[in-house]
Amino acid sequence: MLATVISVLEHSDIRRRALPLTVATYHWMQQRGLVPRRAELIRGVIVEKMSKSPLHTRLTDHLRELLETWSEKRYWVRKEDPLTLADSEPEPDVSVVAGKRDDYTDAHPCTALLVVEVAVVSESSDREFIPIYAAAEVAEFWLVLASKQQIEVFTRPSGDAYQESRVYGAGDTVTSGVLPGFSMPVAELFATNNT
Repeated sequence: MLATVISVLEHSDIRRRALPLTVATYHWMQQRGLVPRRAELIRGVIVEKMSKSPLHTRLTDHLRELLETWSEKRYWVRKEDPLTLADSEPEPDVSVVAGKRDDYTDAHPCTALLVVEVAVVSESSDREFIPIYAAAEVAEFWLVLASKQQIEVFTRPSGDAYQESRVYGAGDTVTSGVLPGFSMPVAELFATNNT
């Protein structure tokens, strides 16, 4: 069935007439158990989340631990939790939002100070999030490129683009422009003896 759906959407006339889901409809479907557990809403389309490799899990967890230590409970550091945006509800690998967990009892955050996506085999699809996070005014977006042992940092969102980007390699230290005092040697993230 999926192949049939994909082939139909390859026709530009049909693709133009396709009706994307709203975030409200997506929430309605979730409440009724109509959305698979491992899915997220991206640009009005329910997308199955990719499986996570051990490397992806290790990098994501290490980043979360570093950010939680830095945060000292001043911000909420989240792992794979939803952000409710205009036409999407992604679940970024790591996000840092203003406030505390109890500030979000009725709704998910609608933006973040920092969002991190870890790309082990998903670089091209993770790049699709750049305009989504920029439009949601996520102040800083990090794309961790595991195979290259690099972190690409996007800053200064404007419309659906970031005005600046920089790639940090193994010999560099990433310093966040939005998380006061947070910096991290790139090599530390990729070291295999992390505890």
